[in-house]
Amino acid sequence: MTDSDTKSRPSEARLSPSAGQPSHLTLDSELSSVEPVEARAEQLSREAGFDEDTSSQIAMVTREAVINAILHGNKRDPNKKVRIDFALSDSALSITIADEGLGLDPDSVPDPCAPENILRSSGRGIFLMRAIMDEVHFHQLRPGTEIELIKHRIHKES
Repeated sequence: MTDSDTKSRPSEARLSPSAGQPSHLTLDSELSSVEPVEARAEQLSREAGFDEDTSSQIAMVTREAVINAILHGNKRDPNKKVRIDFALSDSALSITIADEGLGLDPDSVPDPCAPENILRSSGRGIFLMRAIMDEVHFHQLRPGTEIELIKHRIHKES
């Protein structure tokens, strides 16, 4: 396989719903890389036992985080990659997205609920991530930013 064969395709990875078995993807900084990640997030969410609506929401915020990493983090630089790690434990689904950009201070992102931002067509991604996921953590990598999205699994008692 040549470099051109893997140019805009995510690296292959196996999703395993087994506890402690992570799944990894490395993507080019191209928007065409986003859909396979969204599909994998939804698949793993369903395997984790989340209902259809919750699985769709998890997939949507994963998509948003990857788009942010490509556009705002890596600025579509073809020399930079986006790394995604999926992990499923008995207690939670964790999705980590990391870019190789200059870094992000999440506190500097304008509040999309502020009156001056209500009509803006962008800027709601982090707000949605925080609303849908149980935990959202940002880490500065130097270079890059890593965002960890965590959704806790609800266990039904027998």
